[in-house]
Amino acid sequence: PGAMSEAEGFLSRPGGERLAWRRVAGRGPTVVWLGGFKSDMAGSKAEALAAWAGASGRALVRFDYFGHGASSGDFRDGTISRWREDALAVIDELTEGPLVLVGSSMGGWLSCLAALSRPDRVKGLAMIAPAADFTEKLMWPNLTDEARRDIVEQGVWLRPSAYDDGDYPITRGLIEDGARWSILPGPVGIAAPVRILQGGADPDVPRRHAQALAQQVQAVQRVVAEAEPPGEAEDFEAIQQRRVFQKAVDVDALGRGAGQLKGVGGLEVAVRPGGAKDQYVRFVRFHRWFLGTLS
Repeated sequence: PGAMSEAEGFLSRPGGERLAWRRVAGRGPTVVWLGGFKSDMAGSKAEALAAWAGASGRALVRFDYFGHGASSGDFRDGTISRWREDALAVIDELTEGPLVLVGSSMGGWLSCLAALSRPDRVKGLAMIAPAADFTEKLMWPNLTDEARRDIVEQGVWLRPSAYDDGDYPITRGLIEDGARWSILPGPVGIAAPVRILQGGADPDVPRRHAQALAQQVQAVQRVVAEAEPPGEAEDFEAIQQRRVFQKAVDVDALGRGAGQLKGVGGLEVAVRPGGAKDQYVRFVRFHRWFLGTLS
């Protein structure tokens, strides 16, 4: 693929299943991308991160969970338990040495679970609109009575997608299993430094939800970058002059550990247009700048 050499393959999993993965060779700490619910490693954020890794000589691994993208399995059989095990298998079998986990939405939750399970390996987390505990704290409370009844009585409800990829099943197994892995209200015992990038108008993950996670992470440093309501945002050129995201997603600094990040802490505010989290990378100028802060 052009200037970037990216290996790819499949990781064998129990029951004859297999996980699709892609890997960019480079210096560490290795960046591991964990995508969102019903998204895959070919999404715009993952592609942009891989392009950054290739251009900057950084090691990166991205993959598709069971039932997602190019991996095997039926999506409706997926659970947080299963996807957590997928993430840990990728970490254990496809990476070596220190890691920085970059997780989007559900991938933020799974990043936290992976960091809690592999504290010696994970040296930092960068999360985009992290949806910790989303099954019981964001999804279930917002379902209609009819949807809840379908889930309880029939075991599944088909949820219309806002991203034009067709309806997708929400199962009773997903909801019940998700509760097993709840990390909020906390405290969340992650010692590695954590950075959170959160849009103020995100329709799926409210700003208060990301703030609740930030307040419960025991890491020395944490930053939540917020967006103003649509229409009140600065233009992209003005955004590019800001340096707040350099603290939010500086992978090199995260990889060096919290000891070298003293004095960053607290909540910092940045501005971006738009609402849905995919708008982070919908505009080329924005995501080029965003990824530039990682180098």
